[in-house]
Amino acid sequence: MFAVWTVLGVAWAWFAPGDFAWVTDGSIRPLGQPLIPVMLGIIMLGMGLTLTVADFRRVAKMPRAVFAGVVLQFTVMPLSGAALAGVFGLSNGLAVGLILVACCPGGTASNVIAYMARANVALSVSMTMASTLVAIVLTPLLTGWLAGVYIEIDRWSLFLDMVSVVLVPVVVGVALARYLPGLTRRIVPVAPIVSIVFVVLIVAAIVAKSKPLIEANAGVLLLALLALHALGFGLGWLIARALGFGRDDLRTISIEVGMQNSGLGASLASTPAFARQFVDPMQAALAPVPAAISAVYHVVIGSLLAAYWRRDRNGAGDEKAIAA
Repeated sequence: MFAVWTVLGVAWAWFAPGDFAWVTDGSIRPLGQPLIPVMLGIIMLGMGLTLTVADFRRVAKMPRAVFAGVVLQFTVMPLSGAALAGVFGLSNGLAVGLILVACCPGGTASNVIAYMARANVALSVSMTMASTLVAIVLTPLLTGWLAGVYIEIDRWSLFLDMVSVVLVPVVVGVALARYLPGLTRRIVPVAPIVSIVFVVLIVAAIVAKSKPLIEANAGVLLLALLALHALGFGLGWLIARALGFGRDDLRTISIEVGMQNSGLGASLASTPAFARQFVDPMQAALAPVPAAISAVYHVVIGSLLAAYWRRDRNGAGDEKAIAA
């Protein structure tokens, strides 16, 4: 139901944007700041709580598949994002936002989609974990390189944001799971629900705040993001097939490459430090929008693929599904 909740949340935000102002306006006390980074930190904490030593060992047992998937994640998507920003002639804010979300790691929603698709869930979890940890360095570097064509990117500031909203919460989660197992057992069952609610709130809040900007740029923005995720799913599958992976691994790599951690992209693009890099405040306001739209696209496309693959047990229809 993740795709359904995401679409419903965005629809709600579109028709009643004022209902989500509290997420972005800093009115919640005692925080007094936008809640998007806080929510993302809690999502990443939940990821850390579910990681075990077995997850890290599993990477060592399937190094070729994990390595190939992570390399594709940080080549296919960033390069596609940069190319599409130029092809569609996106404004600076949209171009930077598109490239930023394309440079983000895979999201935990991909693990659910992999399960639905009867793909290799263990590989999906391992790839998500590996790409998330690698992204702490690669996301700032790739964004600075590819989006630097449009504005001067402060890579160090982006790296510090990655540390604070990704690395620290994940490490804290792993530590809690290791040293407070009783508390962790009580938290873990509700962590996925909390993560889904927070992702939907982040996406809906950005859509609500940026509704006039989305309306003004809807056509080109929707086409560019559809093309981005279509290339991610399609090229992920095609290149993995050329590398000789089997059916389940093909599907998993396709899903992992095509699905981004859009919540992370939205959070990074919403920070005051990131906004200050733009000369025009309107362009700064546009930067988080691609991540919000991306969240809708990838769960919908992923869910449709998973539904198709779930019925196709022998993999005979994989090429047809990717072509469609």
